[in-house]
Amino acid sequence: MEEIKGYVEHIVYRNEDNGYTVFNLNNDDGEVTCVGSFLYIEEGELLKLTGEYVSHAVYGLQLAVSASEVCAPEDLMSIERYLGSGAIRGVGMALAGRIVRKFKEDTFRIIEEEPERLSEVKGISERKAREIAEQVEGKREMRQAMIYLQKYGIGTTLAAKIYQYYGSSVYRVLEENPYQMADHISGIGFKTADEIARRIGIHTDSDYRIRSGIFYTLLQGVNAGHVFLEEETLARHAGELLEVAIEHVEKYLMDLSMERKVILKEAEGIRRVYPSNYYYMELNTAKMLHDLNIYSEVSDTEILHKLSKIEQNMELPLDEMQRNAVVEAVRHGVMVLTGGPGTGKTTTINAMIQYFKSEELDIYLAAPTGRAAKRMTETTGYEAQTIHRLLEVNGHPQDEEQKSGFARNQENPLEADVIIIDEMSMVDLPLMHALLSAICVGTRLIMVGDRNQLPSVGPGRVLKDIIDSGCFPVVMLKHIFRQAEESDIVVNAHRINKGEPVTLDNKSQDFFFLKRQDANTIISVVLTLIQKKLPGYVNAGTLDIQVLTPMRKGLLGVERLNSILQEYLNPPSAAKAEREHGGRKFRVGDKVMQIKNNYQLEWEVCTKYGLTIDKGIGIFNGDMGIVKDINTYTEHLSVEYDEHRIVKYPFQQLDELELAYAITIHKSQGSEYPAVVIPLLNGPRQLYNRNLIYTAVTRARKCVTLVGSDTVFAEMIQNNTEQNRNSSLSDRIREFEL
Repeated sequence: MEEIKGYVEHIVYRNEDNGYTVFNLNNDDGEVTCVGSFLYIEEGELLKLTGEYVSHAVYGLQLAVSASEVCAPEDLMSIERYLGSGAIRGVGMALAGRIVRKFKEDTFRIIEEEPERLSEVKGISERKAREIAEQVEGKREMRQAMIYLQKYGIGTTLAAKIYQYYGSSVYRVLEENPYQMADHISGIGFKTADEIARRIGIHTDSDYRIRSGIFYTLLQGVNAGHVFLEEETLARHAGELLEVAIEHVEKYLMDLSMERKVILKEAEGIRRVYPSNYYYMELNTAKMLHDLNIYSEVSDTEILHKLSKIEQNMELPLDEMQRNAVVEAVRHGVMVLTGGPGTGKTTTINAMIQYFKSEELDIYLAAPTGRAAKRMTETTGYEAQTIHRLLEVNGHPQDEEQKSGFARNQENPLEADVIIIDEMSMVDLPLMHALLSAICVGTRLIMVGDRNQLPSVGPGRVLKDIIDSGCFPVVMLKHIFRQAEESDIVVNAHRINKGEPVTLDNKSQDFFFLKRQDANTIISVVLTLIQKKLPGYVNAGTLDIQVLTPMRKGLLGVERLNSILQEYLNPPSAAKAEREHGGRKFRVGDKVMQIKNNYQLEWEVCTKYGLTIDKGIGIFNGDMGIVKDINTYTEHLSVEYDEHRIVKYPFQQLDELELAYAITIHKSQGSEYPAVVIPLLNGPRQLYNRNLIYTAVTRARKCVTLVGSDTVFAEMIQNNTEQNRNSSLSDRIREFEL
């Protein structure tokens, strides 16, 4: 380790989000390039740095800083240099020179103890003297707070967020109730706050801790898809988390209710506990659906006459249920079209589009993911967007200051007569609420999806609840058309959905089952399929073939599969940069997935000459792309997503990415791949159900190959139990219909 001391001469690069900084330090030995994460840094500051010299291939010798300390300027030239560096707003080099010539070595004492005397210097009024003193004092307070926070193991980046939010009251917050940081500061969850509280010495049975633990448990329920938890379940899980016996849980729930964090509702003698925002989200979603559901008086004769002409133009006759779907879409403000693969949903959508076009109505098409929107565009011939792009995402939907996080909302609604949303099973409650908030009464909303797919990754079960409410017209297509009948993927998907056995004789052209009983043998077969067999068979690239697995953990889980597949499909080489983060290794050429919604991440589309032709914000849970570049100098990793969108991730943000050679079946919702490979061995009955295997099979366009136990496959088809998901949107909808 080296230790050097010098002045910040010039800041070359700084990322304000994570503090990563490249700067030139001037010391007795000349100029040194330094890199590292700094909470706060200004040109002109005197720093004591500890680190190691490293040689960069492009930028030469650098000091990689591991620890730093800001020092008070030590001589008159240093004091003048610091004050005139821009660190103090409104003080340039000339004014700094006059201040130092006047007060000499006493300059900082005068600023801190007798700031009014600064007005003795030409060019400084009493007001400006106070402003200078406040700036110096504020920065001194900030640095003192950093030292205080670091005593409790809080890193500099997090410490900066804490200080920026609480200011000088940070000491009181930590000593009284550090758990409130979990509510206020991004990056601090209950567990971080709990660890800080433990170090400070707060008792494990304190009311603050128990209340915070209960609320954290409730939010964990939201992460698992629940809109509410029953009181008894909540108390049990919170007690397990806190490792304390929670007595009189109603006392803490009442406190949380008084703080407006939770809503308590009785249903069938059981108390349900909702996070407040999700309760009102369900309520408002139900109300907006009710308001949109306007009935139009149009005669059957008129609709069917126009529809007959459209069928002739399309040269594709509709069956009775498809015609009925178009009639319902014309007559009602809200309708649902559902059905399995091959039942003609796309043809029906096209007929609806042609009908509304003949009426000269403005139509918007959208889907939850980029892949689903692209497929919708290809099958309809009309441009479809992601719902996020349709709503013009501009921030975070949970940000109260921005109201919705979307430019399109109640104040700035979508200018459309008809909105058709595909893959509705993927739409969670928050996204549905945002969409409805941007739709004017009088606009028709047509929702298309397969109710037998897995529910959305996010909270709620919107499509099923809307259907189950019984308050809106629902048309379910059941007839499998002749062309679809030629596909065993389609035929077997319907057999799975009905609980019927599937023939596994491998005489099919697009549905195969390779029976293997050992995990390592299964992985070997999967690699052979991806590398040698399937690319030519389905005319696709290796990375276009998707491995889908039920679980994250285990011998055939996402985590193990990805580490193995990465080594074979994208092996290390001197030509490929790498970066390790949180136990994951990323390499140029890797297939990766965004694993959380990020409404602030910027993307851009550039020409091959580097000119930006499109840009926007927002990358979402489930978006998949390829690592194009890893820059260790600027500490960024670049990923190219669909439509050539490039996103630069700071290294500190790589926990939002994971390898995606294999993904869970849940994460595949709304996507379609040329071929899917499904490794299958024993797993938990609650997870290994009919919905799961049905969803996996229906993700393939040209070929499905299952590798593993045929017994497990048969058991999954027979297991019709669905994972419980607590939602009450259907109840709220029915309440508005009374």
